[in-house]
Amino acid sequence: MLIVPEREIAALMTRASAFKAVEKVFAAMASGEAYNFPVVREAIGHEDALYGFKGGFDRSGLTLGLKAGGYWPNNLAKRDIINHQSTIFLFDPDTGKVAAMVGGNLLTALRTAAASSVSIRHLARKDAKVMGMVGAGHQATFQLRAALEQRAFEKVIGWNLHPEMLPNIAKVADEAGLPFEAVALDGMREADVIVSITSSFEASLMADHVSPGTHIACMGTDTLGKQEVAPALLAHATIFTDEVAQSISIGEAQHAIAQGLICEADIHQIGAVINGTHPGRTADDEITLFDGTGVGLQDLAVASAVVTLAVAQGIAIEVDV
Repeated sequence: MLIVPEREIAALMTRASAFKAVEKVFAAMASGEAYNFPVVREAIGHEDALYGFKGGFDRSGLTLGLKAGGYWPNNLAKRDIINHQSTIFLFDPDTGKVAAMVGGNLLTALRTAAASSVSIRHLARKDAKVMGMVGAGHQATFQLRAALEQRAFEKVIGWNLHPEMLPNIAKVADEAGLPFEAVALDGMREADVIVSITSSFEASLMADHVSPGTHIACMGTDTLGKQEVAPALLAHATIFTDEVAQSISIGEAQHAIAQGLICEADIHQIGAVINGTHPGRTADDEITLFDGTGVGLQDLAVASAVVTLAVAQGIAIEVDV
């Protein structure tokens, strides 16, 4: 078995490599070449933690495995480590033997940011100029860096429930040479692209906070009950997702489905746009929304790429199991 420790990931996986891996696996999902296993996600009754497993199999890439991990909300305050903790395991699809164990913390952040940036690349208006961020936590910085690479943005605006965290994304805007402005939620009407990345169980972004022609990437809802945007917003948008089954069960669409505002047939795979079997955006005034639920195949795709790089560079650790 090969081991690629968490400490090596930053030197191996770039945003561009993560984008390529995630875009490719989304396309494989839409063509039927890859599929995800049912998600297991539980509140374990200790440290307020959510823990679970995501896995899948990509026939085209011969990638089989799972990610084990979750969210420990007290980590940062109590232990000065990030709240999201995970490890990815890859298996040989020909034999079932374990092939690799890969640190999953940074990869989770990179693959999540890659997913929203893939949606921006394929769905946002070409003339998008104002980038909006709802959320300013650890993951938001990854989201913003990846998003800013997809269009010639001229300004970043941001809102967070706790305004004292906004300097996190203001710093990223400054690094990109862009002005940053803190806004109220109704100020998001100025945005051409909005990324929402919170852990909320109550909608913040309402339908009247979003202007015609906006692309929204909802990246925080991955559990039953979580919610970032009002169901009415989905009813006014053309909806895309990584996986439809997760979107309606644990993703942002769960609430609009429950209220009867949309049905399963209203939700499209982003991979179909990548493959050219769905036209994606069809008008400049169309609101497009990507429901990024986070699928196991994303984790496997970036982990597989990391293992290949680690072997090539002599970084991977080989152990007997």
